Amino acid sequence: MDSLLLQRRNDAVATNPPNATFALTENGSSWLWAVFSVMALSCIIIAALSLFKPMGYRIFYLLNVAVLATASVSYFSLASDLGLTPVTVEFRGPGTRQIAYVRYIDWFVTTPLLLTELLLTAGLPTNIIISTIFADLVMIITGLAGALVVSSYKWGYYTMGCVAMLWVFWNVFTGIKVSGNIGPDVRKSYTLLAVWLMIIWLNYPICWGLSEGGNRITVVGEMVYYGVLDLLAKPVFAAISLALHSKIDLSRLGLNNEPRMGQIALTNGNTVVEKGRGQRGVEGDDYGVPAGAGTGHVQQGAANV
Repeated sequence: MDSLLLQRRNDAVATNPPNATFALTENGSSWLWAVFSVMALSCIIIAALSLFKPMGYRIFYLLNVAVLATASVSYFSLASDLGLTPVTVEFRGPGTRQIAYVRYIDWFVTTPLLLTELLLTAGLPTNIIISTIFADLVMIITGLAGALVVSSYKWGYYTMGCVAMLWVFWNVFTGIKVSGNIGPDVRKSYTLLAVWLMIIWLNYPICWGLSEGGNRITVVGEMVYYGVLDLLAKPVFAAISLALHSKIDLSRLGLNNEPRMGQIALTNGNTVVEKGRGQRGVEGDDYGVPAGAGTGHVQQGAANV
């Protein structure tokens, strides 16, 4: 039995064989399985921690759970040598290179969520948040389009993606000044999160140029490079973000959704029952209503039977 366990290997690449000249190897697949494990475990831990928070205080937990759940599916696919397609290389050919289109699907979902988490902390207006997310989506779409183009026209998409990234960066760093209107502690937290995330994101076009664009590093090197960046931008960022937000009253950010008097009502015919508002520091249900609190009061409707 021991000898069988020792001989057991990662057979994902053998089960789903590569279909390109420059392709994923068994060692690369093993690295991706490790990244998948970190993503999935982080997702489960944060989801479990969110259950100990009142419903109105879970927004940053749920945003990170969504990010990590999506990334887990993406890395499961990559580790299994799935979600990749061969594209003829422009440099160091002839031959084809595996392009991980599933990664761009991941980013299309997760990067707007990460930006939402970040920009909500600054209290930026909705129009700025929407324009930033739009630029982010342009960045992801042009990156995928460029990766799939065989000719040198791919660099046109690359340039457009970089311009879109500059708009994202501009809006994110604008948030540093705006967050100061809420308080110096919020500004400090936002600045740390913004600088952390933007430094990491700045490496993505570099990796693209070396891998999908220029074919200068191997597919395994690409997976390691992107994998490290994703680990820093998702589970590590999540841990820092949740730690910082735990020290900030979310009502200061306009994000405290704790029900107030009259916000929760149970209707039965013409009778409206209103629950009392929950109190902090008092054990209660998920909505912040203190345990054992009864009905606040009963109002009779206009037409009583």
